[in-house]
Formats: sequence, structure tokens, C-alpha cells
Amino acid sequence: MFRGLMFESEAATFQSAGIQVGADVGQAEERLLSEALSPFGLVRRNQALEMGRLYVVLHCFENEVRSLIRETLEEKEGPDWVEKLPPKIKAFAEGRQKAAQDDSWLEGEKSDLLGFTDFGHLSSIIVDKWQHFEDIMPTQHWLKQRLDELEKTRHFIAHNRVLLPTEYQRVYMYIADWNRVVGL
Repeated sequence: MFRGLMFESEAATFQSAGIQVGADVGQAEERLLSEALSPFGLVRRNQALEMGRLYVVLHCFENEVRSLIRETLEEKEGPDWVEKLPPKIKAFAEGRQKAAQDDSWLEGEKSDLLGFTDFGHLSSIIVDKWQHFEDIMPTQHWLKQRLDELEKTRHFIAHNRVLLPTEYQRVYMYIADWNRVVGL
């Protein structure tokens, strides 16, 4: 055990000097991805990689919107804010949450009710609780326009359809606009 600790200490010194010690995890991951994609044609692989980047951006965005809602409502309405969600949205999310809990083989996060709402519910929650968000966002129309467009894109991506490059730019523009106005 002592030798292992000594090695870790020495390795940290070398790594801080820019010397690679051990396997390069990035290269290993890249090789594994390359092997997994190798049976598919070059065009399909390139489309998948670009759509994957777009998925990552949308994943981060969607979960930041959920965090904004969660943090704002907890601050403004207190720890029982979940009980004050619009009844139809709350019931929908509870149904999905129960189904996830019943599917015990799914081991992901299951306690956050907001995580079980649809993307489209997010703007509805904000509009319903507008008094808490009006200082953050310009108008309800601005909110709905951006989230409705991003929801359509999200569905497109979730069903493995390929967007055109000009559509990528629109997604990036909407998210950059959101980040500039709302601030993430």
C-alpha cells in the first residue's frame, strides 16, 4: 500500500510537469468510439458525431432550465414548491416517476420530480409562475418561442433524425440568446 501511495505522489509530480504517466484515457476512449463506429459508413458516422454534439448541448441546456426553475421556485415558494406545480404537469411527472421506480432495473436518478416533466412542460411551469420569472426573462412570448423551437429540435434528435447544418446554427443561436438574457 505504501508503494502505491509513493507512486501516486511521484506520478502527480511528473504530471504537473507535463509528463504523461499511465494510460491516456482520452486516447483510449477515442479508440473505443472509433471501434464501435467502424462498421458504419463515413457519412453516417460524421452525422452521428455532429448530432451527438448537438444532443450534448441540448442536454446541458434542458437541465440548466430545470435547475433555474427548481432554484427559483424553492427560493420564492419554499421547500414545498413541488406541491404547487400546475396539477396536470405534477400528475404527469408523478406517473412517469412511479413508472421509473417500478422499473427497478433503471438505476438513474429517480427522486427529482422536475426531471420527469416533458421539455414542453418547462415553459408552462415558468408561465404559470411568471411572477417569479418576469425579472429574469423579457416576455412570455420570448420564452415560449425559444423553448418551443428547441423542443421541436430535441424531438428530432431524440428520434435519430439528422438536422441540416443551418438548423444547428439556429439551435446554438437560441441557446446563446438564452444564456445572454437569462444567464447560465
